[in-house]
Amino acid sequence: MPRFALVLTLLVALGACSSPPPAPVPAPASGSEQPPDEQQVHVSIGDSYATGFGPGGTAESFAQIVARESGLELINLACNGATSADLASKPACGPDAGGKTQLDAAVDALRGRKTGLVTVVIGGNDLAPCALSQEPLECATRTVADIQTNVAGALTELREAAPDVKIVGLTYPDVFLGAWVNPSFPNGKNLARLSVTMFQDFNTKIAAQYGRFGAKFADVTSSTGGYGALTELTQDPKYGQIPASVAKVCTLTYFCDRTDVHPTPAGHQAIAEAVTAASR
Repeated sequence: MPRFALVLTLLVALGACSSPPPAPVPAPASGSEQPPDEQQVHVSIGDSYATGFGPGGTAESFAQIVARESGLELINLACNGATSADLASKPACGPDAGGKTQLDAAVDALRGRKTGLVTVVIGGNDLAPCALSQEPLECATRTVADIQTNVAGALTELREAAPDVKIVGLTYPDVFLGAWVNPSFPNGKNLARLSVTMFQDFNTKIAAQYGRFGAKFADVTSSTGGYGALTELTQDPKYGQIPASVAKVCTLTYFCDRTDVHPTPAGHQAIAEAVTAASR
């Protein structure tokens, strides 16, 4: 199997989670009419990174951290395993969904509530089917183009509903750097090296799409050390002398020891900090 296919195989884990997302931060009680000082909301759409799903179940996600630290009420519509196409075609998750798609529910929130922030984390699950493709590289190239199209469609509707709302799109830590030390991958060092280029290409294309709509982009791959030179070594208490970027992803995700792509609590905190910095 080509090395690229092996990397893509790991993305299947992103789509394997189906637990419900965490409940949003409770909204203050209100009457039939919204008071002038109504609390602003943070509308979150996307996949399991937004729900807080992990190997131990559901915990506090970056979206909850951002909302709490910003003093915003969270409307979390994200679903575990969601793809970019699902934003406009499948029911949203959480008590605020109302049977609508993530995109429709988000638009309703933008039109009916005072919104301080919208976050979008999507795209990882789209690539999972390419792991089974006879031509994984061609599949990935086509799929990234589809992600760009779907993100553009979502941003068009969000901007039509609220032209001036602050939108932050974000990417993922390069979890596949963890293959460097994960014994499940005998060629893990090669996979780790390949993943750096793969993430740079994906992030460049997706960031440009967000920029077209005046949205900010939180390059979580960069802020979690994903572009660091693999020749820069550090002494890790568990794995010994390894690249510093590998050591960092081992702290921020569960991939190195559990082959799980989701963030640790420290990882969600780091993502929240990247989103907050990008939103300024």
